[in-house]
Amino acid sequence: MTRLRLQILFFTLIRTIFNTLHRMVYPFLAVFARGLGVDLSAMSYALTARSLAGTFGPFAAAVADRRGRRFGMLLGLGLFTLGAAIVVFWPTFPSLAVGITFSTLGKYLFDPSMQAYLGDRVPYDRRGRTIAVTEFGWSLAFVLGVPLMGFLIARRGWLAPFPLMTILGSLIFAGLFFMLPKEKPLPAAGGLSAGFRAVLTSAPALAGLAIGVFASAANEVVNLIFGVWLEDSFGLQLAALGAASAVIGASELSAEGLVALFVDRIGKPRAIALGLILNCLAALALPVLSRSPVGALTGLFLFYITFEFTLVSCIPMMTEILPAARATLMAFNVAAFSLGRAAGAFLAPRLYTAGFLYVIAAALLFNLLALLALPIVRRRFRTPGPNQ
Repeated sequence: MTRLRLQILFFTLIRTIFNTLHRMVYPFLAVFARGLGVDLSAMSYALTARSLAGTFGPFAAAVADRRGRRFGMLLGLGLFTLGAAIVVFWPTFPSLAVGITFSTLGKYLFDPSMQAYLGDRVPYDRRGRTIAVTEFGWSLAFVLGVPLMGFLIARRGWLAPFPLMTILGSLIFAGLFFMLPKEKPLPAAGGLSAGFRAVLTSAPALAGLAIGVFASAANEVVNLIFGVWLEDSFGLQLAALGAASAVIGASELSAEGLVALFVDRIGKPRAIALGLILNCLAALALPVLSRSPVGALTGLFLFYITFEFTLVSCIPMMTEILPAARATLMAFNVAAFSLGRAAGAFLAPRLYTAGFLYVIAAALLFNLLALLALPIVRRRFRTPGPNQ
């Protein structure tokens, strides 16, 4: 057990590094554009290419269901490190686009493989806390990693983060190679097509993926337009970018801590239902709270913490739906989150032209659809109980 705990802490460190590279692009987008001599529209194409990497996640992560979780994690780390190295040795815009796409594909391979590895070894009634600890890598990247990258960029230029990421990627690859036990290849049972077929023919799996799509869409439809609405309403942006970033980071950390404390006690589906209901209430409260900058930040905190609580609670539940195709299903889960965010981003500006209340109504509708899918997932667990 001590060895597994060390592995979990190492996984959290790895995910912090992965997510730092993933999340730093947004606040420093203009800096990268100036450094490469391109405009923001060109950078948006690079981010689009990176986002499309998520659609290949299920194909890549299926490797971990056939060759083993260790192989999947090491391959993901290799792709991440290769992506960072490409930018170091060829610091051009096309290389940046290729590099961040490779690094993102590595992330989408590592995360499901890691979650499947923990699903194989941690009992389901304790898995929520374990997964929540590794999810701290998402918020710590924003709270610690991104400011550190900003410090480096301010002193060494836009390229500065990439040599560091290349070195860290190489070191953690070596560390993980020796830390994880060697595994025998898992039974193929039909290979790639069998894993896909298992996911696409399982009602609980599809319902779980639907929860991810709808919950992410509910978040994104408000998230994308919230700052614009405040600017239109008050003639100012969300107080200050630093304050908003601190609120987002604090809400994510708080939600992950709450999941670690409570999700195994109250049960994963119950936690998801609670998160969705509270997210609905937070959405309804936004127009009321957002009459001042302080109220707006409060509303933003409540909306983010309830969404993050829901999202992180989903992950341990999904690891138990199809044990024979864990990595493949978890990669589909990542793709579902991406699809939901894409749908929310597409709808948000169109709804906002009709009024902010239409945005709130869409968020409520998406959350309701997620709630309706939840009972189908619960049928997967034959013995209901507090840890289910």
